[in-house]
Order: sequence, then C-alpha cells, then structure tokens
Amino acid sequence: MLVIGSHVSFGSEQILGSLKEALSYNANTFMFYTGAPTNTIRKDIDENKTNEARKLMEEKGIDINNVICHAPYIVNLGNNSDPDKYKFSIDFIRNELKRCDLMGITKMVLHPGNATGGLSKEDAINNIVNAINEVLDGSTKCVILVETMAGKGSECGSTIDEIAMIVNGVHKQDQIGICLDTCHLNDGGYDMNEFDSYLDELGKKVSLDKIGCIHVNDSKNELGSHKDRHANIGKGTIGFNTLCNVIYNERLKDIPKILETPYIGDSEDDKERLYPPYKYEIEMLRNKKYEEDYFNKIWDEYKHN
Repeated sequence: MLVIGSHVSFGSEQILGSLKEALSYNANTFMFYTGAPTNTIRKDIDENKTNEARKLMEEKGIDINNVICHAPYIVNLGNNSDPDKYKFSIDFIRNELKRCDLMGITKMVLHPGNATGGLSKEDAINNIVNAINEVLDGSTKCVILVETMAGKGSECGSTIDEIAMIVNGVHKQDQIGICLDTCHLNDGGYDMNEFDSYLDELGKKVSLDKIGCIHVNDSKNELGSHKDRHANIGKGTIGFNTLCNVIYNERLKDIPKILETPYIGDSEDDKERLYPPYKYEIEMLRNKKYEEDYFNKIWDEYKHN
C-alpha cells in the first residue's frame, strides 16, 4: 500500500487538526511543523488533543510511525561563530524532539544547515555533526531525518557525500536518518530519471535503511539549477511519470511519501485565492494516472464550498 500524504497545518487543534486536514485529502499520513516554520515560538503540546488524534488515527488506520514532523528551517546548525545562538539552536532542536516524543511522533525532518559567516562547507558540516551529537544526548527517542538540499547559496547536504558525512558522523546511529526531496535532488544535479543509480550510489555510502521519508515535489527549475522552487505534480521539469517511478520504487515501498507542492492560485475580482492541491495530487499518484486539467477541478471544488 502506498503511504502518502502532504504537509498540513498545526493550528489551535494541534495534531488533531493536522490529522483532520490530512483525512480531507484522503491521505494515510501527513507532515506538520509544531509551530510556524519561520520562527521558534512554540505553545505547549495539548495532551487531550494528542490523545484524540491518536484515537482517530487508530480508527482510520493511520500508522503514527508514518507521520512526520518537520523542524523549522530558520535554525542553522552549521554556524557556531556565535556560541549563544549555536547553543540556542541545539537546545531548540532537542526540545522539538521532546515535543515529538510527547505526541508519539517517531521521525522529524531537519534541514542540516548553511556554511554562513565565511565558514567552509567542511567546517559547517563538522558543526552540524557536532550539534546533532549534542542534541541526541539520550533524553529523546524521535529520529532526526537529515533532508537532501538543493545546494542554494551555502546550503549543506546537496550531495551524497555531504549527506554521508553528516549521517555517518552521528554517534547515535539508531536516531539518525535521511529524508529525500525530489525537487531538491533535481535542483542539486541528480537526474530523477536515473533514480536507481542515485540509490545505488547512496547505498554504497549510507545504508538505504536510513531513508525514513520522501518529499515528493516537482521542480520549477532545470536539472542542477540549485534554486529550490517546488512545482505541482506534473507541472514541472521532473514530470508525473518520473515521480511515479520514484514513489513506487520497490526499495522504498514502505517509506512515507509527503507532498510539499504549492497551493494553486485563482484570480477573482483581482483578489488571488489559494487552494490546496493535495487531494487531487494524491489521487493521481495513487491511480498512476495524470490529469492535465486537475487545477480546474480544484478551483471548481473550492469555489463552491
């Protein structure tokens, strides 16, 4: 069975609201941030909402081990030039893992970090490894999944070698893994039409058992552009059939697939409205059948609701 969902919100109902949104897309998993991805402000986890969510997951046949949390992407573990900021980032990521543990979430995706402040990639990767080793101090259970990046600017983790240096450098190997992102891989220079070759090389340097999640996104950019702009499924340079081949790859069949594709826009009375595409994109990927006009179906549905 294909395990597939999308990024969903985490509002006043917290993970219960996230689950309800995912169910509205006919998803059997989902991914969420425990607060805004652009800041580190967090509210306490509501135990009652969590218990309601876990009960509803059981009723709907959703395995909580396939549900993914995502750390905010503004935290940079690659730069230790300011010791106080570096420590804050480490403490914050550790606290996010504790929040995951409270909800029973077993996997959290992390953007590894950037080589800012004049640091070399090697120095930044060493900082990332050291930070993760400090984070994983035995006080948490949730696994960190280091995300493959597009290589925009000074991003670390855009090559197999960089991912291998990070993952293999972590002491607690039972708490570290990888999240593949198809848009990032494309923009980082890996041809998704040669995905098996990518897996072969990755498997030589890091065990494929480390892959815990796949972000399924088309790309607005050409191969190797290092730009990181997600496109809707079938509307980008990777293409529907290639993405299908990735998510149905036998070596990855039980791994949760998560859509992070953009909301689509519609202009009415000069006011843009944005609609989530996930129900239709999930349906197409499940059926392995692309519908060229699915944007129109999305507009028609949400306009009349």
